[in-house]
Amino acid sequence: MTIEAEPCKEEQPIPPSRSVSWEHRDTLWCISLFGTAVGAGILFLPITAGQSGFWPLLAVTMLIGPMVYLSHRALARFVLSSRVATSDITDVVEEHFGLVAGNLITVLYFFAIYPIVLIYGVGITNTVDSFIVNQMHLQPPPRWLLSLSLILLMMSVMMAGENVMLKVTEFLVYPLIVILFGLSIYLIPRWNYAVVFEVPSAKDFLVTIWLTLPVLVFSFNHSPAISSFAQLQRRDHGSNAVRKSDAILRVTASMLLVFVMFFVFSCIMCLTPEQFIEAKRQNISILSFFANAFDNPVISFLGPVVSFAAIVSSFFGHYLGAREGMRGIINQQARNMGFETNSRKLNIFIVLFFILSVWIVAIVNPSILGLIETLIGPLIAAILFLLPMYAIHKVPAMAKYKGRVSNVFVTATGIAAVSAIFFQILR
Repeated sequence: MTIEAEPCKEEQPIPPSRSVSWEHRDTLWCISLFGTAVGAGILFLPITAGQSGFWPLLAVTMLIGPMVYLSHRALARFVLSSRVATSDITDVVEEHFGLVAGNLITVLYFFAIYPIVLIYGVGITNTVDSFIVNQMHLQPPPRWLLSLSLILLMMSVMMAGENVMLKVTEFLVYPLIVILFGLSIYLIPRWNYAVVFEVPSAKDFLVTIWLTLPVLVFSFNHSPAISSFAQLQRRDHGSNAVRKSDAILRVTASMLLVFVMFFVFSCIMCLTPEQFIEAKRQNISILSFFANAFDNPVISFLGPVVSFAAIVSSFFGHYLGAREGMRGIINQQARNMGFETNSRKLNIFIVLFFILSVWIVAIVNPSILGLIETLIGPLIAAILFLLPMYAIHKVPAMAKYKGRVSNVFVTATGIAAVSAIFFQILR
């Protein structure tokens, strides 16, 4: 990688305003953000929730809607608070908090998202391997070859550009929504209503909600795509970017609440806690477990298909965030030394880094839920919930958002999710 002197970004004017009426591209963004969230987290959330019971999940359902919308809205507003029209999140944190704090937050941002990209390498490999063995009744190829082929397939879409990524995501997510909703209804005859009468103690109830929050945050998280999303809203809508992004994020949160929680409830009403523990031991998604546990051709086929579509669509959004974070770290360090990176060579290096690292982790096959519960969820909560709230109180450009009840709610739920990691470590 060659490096040359780079000038600092200059302040750029906000583009002229455009109408905020709903457009087809707004629908595409809702689909893309939905696809980013509906990945490994959603498919593993029922496993965690299923071990906890019906009533804690009902309480969590009442929290998740406002948690998702208000936190992502705050993060988008944080990105849009920059004086520089082309700033991404790594530029914004440096602009508002200075070089040292900016470097630190950029590193945390990268490590909050990068492990998720690694998880998708594991998840997609396990899903396809399970499908080949259990549904096709064939001998799967060696894990190193299967994982490499799948990772290269997903990376090729990202390398083709934004428009190709949005089109592929649309192609995956529309059927995903229909099948996810259809499976939720299909499972209703299998519901075991006895779980409704299993009421935990008050202590177990509160502890279960607390420990579920990191997985919950991860499961509904589409923050890795928020920086690119906010940038493009400002490019397309100028000073109306905040209103436009608020509207799109509101629809996205509503879609997630309806489709995902209905699916999660259907799952936990069908299996016993022991079965959820077995699914966690096998390190596969809930739909792959359904496909293996039920002698039913519909579930056996559609389960792995949904898992595949969900993981691939979510990989795209998380890769955008991880790539942005890594590029920010390298560029910041280069600027500290008075140089700039060669853009083309940097992009090649980042692509090769992700292919190699995701491939290695997919071969190793670590516990997915273990990573979510003890590392990723709390880190995401810190970036998604706490960083924008801190900025509201410290950054003049965000002072107009002070004094709102929603800020207290976002801060409280963020602190709860972050603190859950310490209990997990002690336990």
